[in-house]
Amino acid sequence: NDYVCKCSNGQEATGMAADCSFDECSAMPSPCGDGQSCTDPDMTKSDDFECTCDSDMSIKKVGSPATCGKDECDSTPCGMGQTCNDPVKTVASIGDFTCECSNGVKTTGASATCETDECASGPCGNGQTCTDPNMAADKLHDFECACNNDMSIKKVDGPATCDKDECASNPCGMGQTCADPKQSVSSIGDFTCTCANGVVATGAAAMCETDECAATPSPCGADQTCTDPNKA
Repeated sequence: NDYVCKCSNGQEATGMAADCSFDECSAMPSPCGDGQSCTDPDMTKSDDFECTCDSDMSIKKVGSPATCGKDECDSTPCGMGQTCNDPVKTVASIGDFTCECSNGVKTTGASATCETDECASGPCGNGQTCTDPNMAADKLHDFECACNNDMSIKKVDGPATCDKDECASNPCGMGQTCADPKQSVSSIGDFTCTCANGVVATGAAAMCETDECAATPSPCGADQTCTDPNKA
């Protein structure tokens, strides 16, 4: 008995019927690859094994590995400073990745538009000009506040200290006129106090007193005594 019985899957026996059963899924490595389950419904047939994606059991292929998809975030589809998340990594869910900006803006299936003008909320307050040089999501807190009365005075990520009218604290004496031409931090002490008689002082109350009787010649003439009761 030297006849040979050969199975369609390649197994054979001499002088007797061959046992054609063979589990193709038992091969090492698995014919389906990582992340897939292998099933051989008829072990008497070749290339009928079925590969099923572990991440999505509805995706299957007979005779070779299924295309199960990968993490879409691996290709860096989101812009700089954005967080990518692919919740379901399958072919059936291509395009479900999300891109999220640090300011909370989120887009599905594409890079998000993260730009935001921080000046829109009015963070600088009255009397100041706000500028946001870079409105990208990864450049938050870089807005700049500049004083309208002195643009050289600036502060990043908060209102600048621009000072107020120094005359508001009444630094001059009674009867004097106060003026503060530059109401800014860089010009502290530039206010002026002006007396009714024209005497002017800068940065302090003026000495307005003047004795009219001290004039020469005396305003009263010879043989008269001059008295100035109010020397203001």
